[in-house]
Amino acid sequence: MAKVVNNSNIAEILAGDKPVMIDFWAVWCGPCKALSPTVDEVAEEYADRAVIAKCNVDDADDLAMQYRIMSIPTLLFFKNGEVKERLVGLVSKKEITDILDRLA
Repeated sequence: MAKVVNNSNIAEILAGDKPVMIDFWAVWCGPCKALSPTVDEVAEEYADRAVIAKCNVDDADDLAMQYRIMSIPTLLFFKNGEVKERLVGLVSKKEITDILDRLA
């Protein structure tokens, strides 16, 4: 299961040496709902190789502003605390896993 990201734990989530993917989403967003099962699958499959997390932009709008999230869903991929890749919109599982594999 994907972790929940908020202001109080973002630094902890980004601090490790594993790649991190954060899904910026909202409850009212149709494409976000469609992407959610894929994100959960990736979280399960990559549990030992990456940190997969979700950030509700309505609950953490300051994080969304900090990372310049203009459209949702947006997936940000981090390595060593820095954004390395960004995917916007409803994307395939392969697109997600290809990036995670590259960052591992």
